[in-house]
Amino acid sequence: MTKSDTEETEIALEETPPEATSSHDNPAIRAVAEQDIGSAIAVAGHPIHVMLVHFPIALVVCTLGIDGLYWLNGDPFWLRVGLWSTGFAFAFGLLASVAGTAELLAVPGIRVRVASWNHAIAAMTLLAVAGANWGLRLNIPDAVLPHGLLLSLLASVLTALAGWHGGKLVFDHGAGLIISTKQ
Repeated sequence: MTKSDTEETEIALEETPPEATSSHDNPAIRAVAEQDIGSAIAVAGHPIHVMLVHFPIALVVCTLGIDGLYWLNGDPFWLRVGLWSTGFAFAFGLLASVAGTAELLAVPGIRVRVASWNHAIAAMTLLAVAGANWGLRLNIPDAVLPHGLLLSLLASVLTALAGWHGGKLVFDHGAGLIISTKQ
């Protein structure tokens, strides 16, 4: 095998997701690939979970920036903004998690993929951290530095992790790109 053949083989392997294909040698993996992965929880052809997740993602990242601004200048305005930001991040996160959990349980093709469970666990952990961050700000506003800042940093890291696995579901598996054939 020449060097260019090896490179072409490596590129082909990188472009083909290894998880679930209908031509896989393993019959169990072929069965996974044949499962429906269309969205079952949608409005007018748009998956609800996908529509809702943008809000908590943006608010979690903004809260980290807000905490940074509060750390830099100590203006109590940023405490109030951070309280509202974490509260809305948690509220929209709850809504997105309800839609995502319903999607996970309703669509067998999503439920059998490992990336779905990785995404769900990271998102549930993120929701717990966002709730703790909001609760801290509600009850002990003076603890934003350092505890709130650290919770915001952790929430941002968990957002990236959950987003990575959510993106894997969409881009590698095509989850939620089409409406379920059951509708």
